[in-house]
Amino acid sequence: MDSKYLLDLYSKLESMGIKIWIDGGWAVDALLGKQTRPHEDLDIAIERNKLLELRSYLIAHGYRDVEREKNKMWDLVMNDGNGHEIEVHTFDLDDNGMVLKEDYWDGYSVDSLNGVGYIEGYKVRCVSVEQLIKTHRNDRRELKEKDYKDIRALCDKFKIEYPEGLRI
Repeated sequence: MDSKYLLDLYSKLESMGIKIWIDGGWAVDALLGKQTRPHEDLDIAIERNKLLELRSYLIAHGYRDVEREKNKMWDLVMNDGNGHEIEVHTFDLDDNGMVLKEDYWDGYSVDSLNGVGYIEGYKVRCVSVEQLIKTHRNDRRELKEKDYKDIRALCDKFKIEYPEGLRI
């Protein structure tokens, strides 16, 4: 997915009152302030009560549900058949903050959604540096070289100690 498409989608959803937080590889690049690699998909976080509205919008724009085993970790994965795939993580608001699925990662917290980054100079909401690192540390999949590079780049830029237990 290219940055222009992402920004068009972000702006359209914003105008509809659907706030999204960029997550995953695009969040890394937003926090770094530049695109460091190609991205096959877009990970986003939204309030669970906006999921049906988002899904309806995506269907109206040619997206279809993607069925795959790892869908258990997300509330929704959709693809438009033209190289645009979106993985949607949802959270609920409660007295203790925001929580993703309790069986995956440790969930989002209020602080984890306070990231601000830039894509092509455009300011976007994204998950925090700490959330991205926590996600990689707790990830159930085998990390790829790009994941380690992402973590290293974030740690270097934000002067964070490289997490123990992750190879460099």
